[in-house]
Amino acid sequence: MTVTYIGAHILDRELKKGSAELLILSLVETRARHGYEIGSLIEQRSNGGLKFNVASLYPLLYRLEKRGWIRGRWVEKAGQRRRRYYRLTAAGKKVLAEQRSSWREFVAAVNSITSGE
Repeated sequence: MTVTYIGAHILDRELKKGSAELLILSLVETRARHGYEIGSLIEQRSNGGLKFNVASLYPLLYRLEKRGWIRGRWVEKAGQRRRRYYRLTAAGKKVLAEQRSSWREFVAAVNSITSGE
C-alpha cells in the first residue's frame, strides 16, 4: 500500500498562493508602497519564511489593480529610478476586511484540529 500526501513544498506553495492577496493588501493599507518594498517586507516580517519573486509579485499587483483593490501611480524622485507605488482603494479595504475575517476563521479551525486533545 502506497501512502501519498501533500509534500511540504507543495503545501507551502499553495498556502502562499492563497494568502498573497491578503499579505499585499495588508501592506498597502496604511501607506503607499512600491513592489520591491512589498516583497522585501513580506520576507522580513516572515523572517524569511515567505518570499515572492518578481515573476509572481508584479503580475499579482497588476491583477489587484485591475480589480480596483489597489491603485498604482508612478513616482519619480531625484537620483532614483521611477517606481510605481500602490495604495489600497475603498473597494480594497472592503476586500481586506473580508479576507482577514476568513483567514482568522481558517487559522482558528486548523488550530483546533491540529492542536491535539
